[in-house]
Amino acid sequence: MTTSTTTNVALGDAHVDVQAGVVHGDINFYRLPPDPSPQEQFAFALKYLDARVRDQARKLIEKAVAGGYATTEVQFYRLIALLSGRTLRQLAPEEVDRLIAICASLPHLDDHDQWAAGVRVIRRLLEPVRAAETDLVVKEIDALSRRQRDTIYGHLEALLEGAMQEELWRKSVALAASRRTEGDRFNRIWKFFHPKPAQPRTLPVQPAAVALRDWLRAGAGAAVFVLAVVQLLILVAARGMLGPLLGLLVGLIGLGAFCVGGADRHYRRARLRAKEAQIRPPQQRRREGTPRGFARKVDRLFDRYFSRYVPQDTDRVYWRAQTAGIQRHLRDEVVELYREQRIGADRVAWLVRYLVGDVRRQWEEDTLTAFRQRLRISTRTRILHVGGLVLLIAGILSTAPGVMASAPLPGTGWLLLAAVSAVPAVRSSFRIIAEWRRVTDDQAERDDKDAARWEAYHRWCHKLSDKPSDTEMAAWLESDRKVLVDRAMRQYRLQPSHVIAHAFIEAPAPSCKRARYPQGPWRYSRYRLLLFLLTDDGVRQANIDLDFETATSHTAQRLNYRFDAVAAVRIDGIATGQPTFELTLFNGDPISIRVSEPDHEALQHDENATKIAELSLDAAGLNHTLHVLEGVAAEGKEWIKHRRRRADERLASLTGSLRGLLD
Repeated sequence: MTTSTTTNVALGDAHVDVQAGVVHGDINFYRLPPDPSPQEQFAFALKYLDARVRDQARKLIEKAVAGGYATTEVQFYRLIALLSGRTLRQLAPEEVDRLIAICASLPHLDDHDQWAAGVRVIRRLLEPVRAAETDLVVKEIDALSRRQRDTIYGHLEALLEGAMQEELWRKSVALAASRRTEGDRFNRIWKFFHPKPAQPRTLPVQPAAVALRDWLRAGAGAAVFVLAVVQLLILVAARGMLGPLLGLLVGLIGLGAFCVGGADRHYRRARLRAKEAQIRPPQQRRREGTPRGFARKVDRLFDRYFSRYVPQDTDRVYWRAQTAGIQRHLRDEVVELYREQRIGADRVAWLVRYLVGDVRRQWEEDTLTAFRQRLRISTRTRILHVGGLVLLIAGILSTAPGVMASAPLPGTGWLLLAAVSAVPAVRSSFRIIAEWRRVTDDQAERDDKDAARWEAYHRWCHKLSDKPSDTEMAAWLESDRKVLVDRAMRQYRLQPSHVIAHAFIEAPAPSCKRARYPQGPWRYSRYRLLLFLLTDDGVRQANIDLDFETATSHTAQRLNYRFDAVAAVRIDGIATGQPTFELTLFNGDPISIRVSEPDHEALQHDENATKIAELSLDAAGLNHTLHVLEGVAAEGKEWIKHRRRRADERLASLTGSLRGLLD
């Protein structure tokens, strides 16, 4: 047997760069109610058992039994939780005693109780099974209900030895292979790592902002103008001059038309300038936010989706250059809307994706600059504006001579006063009217945006509605692990009976996504797995990279070493939520890997970082792995011999006790 020089998986405190964790806080799957009843404790124990959090499942089942809830169904799962994933030789002395006590406490098993049938099968598996009896025992298992049958094949595949172990392992691997793609896995698994989308928002409409001087100019100017016009009418009417009177009326009509056309012209030009500013490429480079800040993450989202959503038959560089102003405007809007709400950037990714997709749609439909056509000055406005100005001038020219001839001094004064007061009043009224119209149009646009965003939000929520449960995630991961163990055995040309024990170390791969239920273990989109196969000749180790979302894997490294080559095994950092596994060989560098990453910001109000770390380690089977490797490190190959001898003694005691109970 050769000993290979090992390389680090992740040295010391190397950061694995796991993305911020998603906690599905709206799901109470693992949250026990206050003062739970024994029935509730058992129900939650089954959830943890399905999630392969075996230690927590055992604790809850024992509490339920202590509370007086001890049906045959409870006893069935009590045995499953105690034996799950282990051989009888791996049971500690106190666990063997508990197993005997459980079997001794079982009441008479009713032949018509389906759970009693399952308990009988498990008790049958605890006795030595001769090769000739293998088919008979398998038939007894297959005769159970599907739930019990799948539970036995899924949890007790390592329980036996010899021909029965080979058959049980074969059945277990076949079941795992079929379950790997159950439930439309590849189209749904990514949704587990997607956070709950933030509800859409739109910027509120800025209220009309009119300067006080504009109100004063418009009000005072209008009042003075009306006074001057009234005085001119009195002068003209007192002398009975029809021509100046008609000229004055024509001038007033022209002024009205000019104001209507001019106000519309002024608003359209101002509105067009504002719209053009929104799409104009930025003249200065925006200051970068902090690398982990919300604004910087939103920047990256917009960069990603503008680079991905390129319109058909459009050069990517040209597209990015032409939409740089739009990107900046939309980015600033999203940052303004959500910056102070303590919302992660990944929760608004759907909105960014929708906004960029909408820009692409408008580009392809050639409606991105449709506002230019909409805000073009119309023929009606031009006629009112120019025609009104012509009538105004004509009215003034026909009125002025008559007024000045009949009353030179007062007529000239009132004419000048009317002109001087009208100019600032008209200009200020243009700005006031434009601001009122701006508020109206902004509100209409906001309503349209709001409706479209809510529609996109509901579409996205519907797409996420079939997100897999944590139980499904656990079943898929366990199936992947079982298939990987079987593949490793084949690569090493090992039969299940040749493997004393197998153990996994699960760790998040670099840059993976992660998510969990409250009070549940972390699940990762990509794993780095260390598989240990203990045989009589030593340890076979395979370092495997698993893409959990696609169920693809590759073996990064294979190592073989003797038991006496293991110098030390330890795990540090559980209390800080940063557990790190380290395996040291006498003639190689230590194998060190961060088992999970802390994320105190993702903790719910009733959660503890240490507790979550322990649950995640339990689900990863680290406690079992650590126990096995610590024994190897302490005693080497002698540990295997001593363990077998002690286990044989306990098994003999167990078998004798079971036979006595059955008799």
